Amino acid sequence: MQLEIPRHFQPMVNQARQVASSIFRPISRYYDAHEHKQPKELDMLASILDGMNDGLGDTGAGAGRMSRGANKDDTTVRNGNNMRTTLGLMELCWGDVGLALSLPRQGLGNAAIAAVANDEQLEKLNGCWAAMAITEPGAGSDSASIRTTATADGDEYVINGEKIYVTAGDRADVIVVWATLDRSRGKAAIKSFYVKKGTPGMTVERLEKKLGIKASDTAAIRFDNCRVPKENMLGDPDIKADKGFAGAMQTFDNTRPLVAGMAVGLGQAALERTRELLSEAGVDLSHQYQSWLQPAAVKELHLLEAELEAARLLTIKAAWMADNSQPNSREASMAKAKAGRVCTRITLSCVSLCSSLGYGEKELLEKWARDAKILDIFEGTQQIQLLIIARRLLNKSSSELR
Repeated sequence: MQLEIPRHFQPMVNQARQVASSIFRPISRYYDAHEHKQPKELDMLASILDGMNDGLGDTGAGAGRMSRGANKDDTTVRNGNNMRTTLGLMELCWGDVGLALSLPRQGLGNAAIAAVANDEQLEKLNGCWAAMAITEPGAGSDSASIRTTATADGDEYVINGEKIYVTAGDRADVIVVWATLDRSRGKAAIKSFYVKKGTPGMTVERLEKKLGIKASDTAAIRFDNCRVPKENMLGDPDIKADKGFAGAMQTFDNTRPLVAGMAVGLGQAALERTRELLSEAGVDLSHQYQSWLQPAAVKELHLLEAELEAARLLTIKAAWMADNSQPNSREASMAKAKAGRVCTRITLSCVSLCSSLGYGEKELLEKWARDAKILDIFEGTQQIQLLIIARRLLNKSSSELR
């Protein structure tokens, strides 16, 4: 087993760490205190990233990111878009999760486009910033319960419904909205559509006030007789019961390793800073003693480091499988469940280990503890991930194991 990061990714990883250190960290506290204010510093940074990505062929920052990798019949081992983006997000979220989510043209909706869009749509949407709108007031963890409708009318679809918790919903160029063509046909009838900003009938109702990731806007969006051309449907327009909710699931198989990578990066930041503060306080953090001979704080820190490494390896495996066109639904959920849970535990424990420094605003530890919680919630909660893992292990369908 080769567990080292591929050498050709190292320059990208170094550049992402520099961005996190020199751009994200200095403005992190400011945008946490000024929720809903758009970070203008990121506009130029996004242009620089676009220029960097242009030299990487089809790995650019638009809708082409995060697609499935090689042909399933190709046995060549690949480390591609999924691995690259996951590693990059680990470093960026070491700096700030909210700012990483606010980078133009890097939205999670881009992964939804890449998962199911055809070549013409990929070309048309190249360079866009796409948000993903799937959660509704009555359909959170159970995405198959979507009630937003898309009704065919001539050469258009008419979309009606409400979406909530749309990351970058106010700032993005395009909203990828999930809607049902026929409620009586169940989840097989759920399809995704891209709706451009400014389309009549699509309204941003409000921006949510949140516990963490305050640099990122989170919107509630209403669709009221919103008309889009039929070619705006992503993927196969036919309702196929055998494929069911395949488009959404493939999207999640791509994005869940990303969220896991974000959690790993944030957890790493908290552990590094806690280690520094404990060292400054004169605590011996070496690994030369058995755990039962160490102070409680040192033992806890070492256990957290081990948990984070386990989450990191699960995340890298899930991203690698996506790059190599291997079914990774189970591994993506394992990575997301482990990393989300571990990140929350790490950040809260680090606040405790650092006492008043951890709880006060002099350090970013208290902010990181607030930011961490969302990483265990969005893209599927902890409970949903465990349910998916159980289904895969037991070879049960969603109707057989609920």
